[in-house]
Amino acid sequence: MIRLDKFLCDMGIGTRSEVKKIIKAGQVHVNGMPVKNADRKIEETAEVTCQGQAVSYQKYTYIMLNKPQGVVTATRDHHDRTVMDLLKDVNAKNLSPVGRLDKDTEGLLLLTNDGMLSHELLSPKKHVVKCYEVTLKHELSFQDMFALEQGVDIGDEKKTLPAKVRMQEPCKIQLSIMEGRFHQVKRMLQAVSNEVLFLKRVRMGTLQLDPQLAPGEYRYLTTDEVESLKTRVPSLEQIQAVIFDVDGSMVDSMWMWKKLDMEYLQKKNIVLPDDLQSSIEGLSFYQTAEYFKERFGIEDSVDRIMDEWNQMAYDKYEHEVPLKEGVREFLDLCKSKNIKMGIATSNSRELFSTLSRVHGLDAYISCVKTGSEVIHGKPAPDIYLMVAEQLDVKPENCLVFEDIVAGIMAGKNAGMSVCAVQDAYSMDTDVEKHLCADYYIENYHQILEKYRK
Repeated sequence: MIRLDKFLCDMGIGTRSEVKKIIKAGQVHVNGMPVKNADRKIEETAEVTCQGQAVSYQKYTYIMLNKPQGVVTATRDHHDRTVMDLLKDVNAKNLSPVGRLDKDTEGLLLLTNDGMLSHELLSPKKHVVKCYEVTLKHELSFQDMFALEQGVDIGDEKKTLPAKVRMQEPCKIQLSIMEGRFHQVKRMLQAVSNEVLFLKRVRMGTLQLDPQLAPGEYRYLTTDEVESLKTRVPSLEQIQAVIFDVDGSMVDSMWMWKKLDMEYLQKKNIVLPDDLQSSIEGLSFYQTAEYFKERFGIEDSVDRIMDEWNQMAYDKYEHEVPLKEGVREFLDLCKSKNIKMGIATSNSRELFSTLSRVHGLDAYISCVKTGSEVIHGKPAPDIYLMVAEQLDVKPENCLVFEDIVAGIMAGKNAGMSVCAVQDAYSMDTDVEKHLCADYYIENYHQILEKYRK
């Protein structure tokens, strides 16, 4: 229940004194009946009209603003215009910016009075992805891109978390990060001897800046946009089998392949070209080996190149590739609930065997299938259906963990529930992952927390 005058004030009809005058004049009806008592308590779902116009109560307000340069992210400031000054015809009472953008930074800013959602989006434990368009003074080298994606020293106590860099133009990149440190993007580029000339945030979590909004313009979020920002963590009830993809879903290993390219060329005394990543993006393992042989004039056969890469990969799986945060505890939880566990990976069986030996996964995993054992790879459902069949579990009782869109679609096409897993390598496709998957987690502790309560 809520007081009528507060109901109308919260919906932006006017100040408390203005609203009381309107009510006293008999211009407000509740459920078809005139009400003249401002302190009358009504249900939030009541049908209210004010001066002939229907008024629906909304407990929370969510506004997307395309913040322009020259405006500070604050609720009030003694010297500069604030983002709140841009909101016209909006009852901005109790609204606050979710996070902040520097005065000279443009782009997406969410304003709301939903404190719980704000906490979720800003919590350091959540690692919500923020995506920026960045114009640079100098073009990034391959080494600089790799450094940014691995984490750089920006003068704080620890390096930045892994990031994702995607080239758009020679001096323009899209940079996705999972933190919100002070001047972080600018300091990251300074760490690789570069300079940010222009910065615009285009995404926060699943919320993307509406391209129809000019700087300084805003709109209310849709119901779907609000719902997409909220945490969706799977339950293990009714689940008889959990099936994992490996790289990026179970272990932090996707960074490894770019590092292998660098180390391989260094061993051959070949100068690393800055366009290497863009040249090989989307190529298969075999096609990449063919490309290396032709472009760099390598005498070894394609098979020999792949064998050498595999040997280097075995070493990294042995010593440098960790399980994702919370995986071990999640495996123990599944085992305690007698949930069967399987692997459906595009990687080789030999690489998974190395991983299994190092981390003792044989104690949990009872079925392993690789991409070489099916005719059609992901997003076709073949590999997931094969694992389910061997585990003797119906697809609808399986829960899949995947980190890339093609893998998520493979699980969905198999008729299984799918949980998307955050990974630095694929964070620039997080929106698609959210849309495709039934659930989304930043780490496995989010599932574990449900069973600790």
